[in-house]
Amino acid sequence: MSKKSNTNKRYTAEFKKDAVELVRSSGRTVAEVARELGVSTEGLRGWVKQAKIDRGDGPAGSLTTAEREELVRLRRKVREQEQTIEVLGKATAFFAQQKTK
Repeated sequence: MSKKSNTNKRYTAEFKKDAVELVRSSGRTVAEVARELGVSTEGLRGWVKQAKIDRGDGPAGSLTTAEREELVRLRRKVREQEQTIEVLGKATAFFAQQKTK
């Protein structure tokens, strides 16, 4: 009996949305729907939880998908700016040293 591994599998936003809607509208458990769709139960449970947050039904302080995406984008931008500042600092030190020679 071989097991099919779903690790590292990526699903489209539309697939996730449809899977969550199936859980919400069918009256079946997350485990039943996950088995039917061939996805992990924990993965589907996470999608359902995130959908609740996105609808405003999550716990206080939970980040929506849009907020998570913005946070990732802003962290990337900060890293890039920190690298730029580091390069500029080294260039400034180099040129200041050249000027004194």
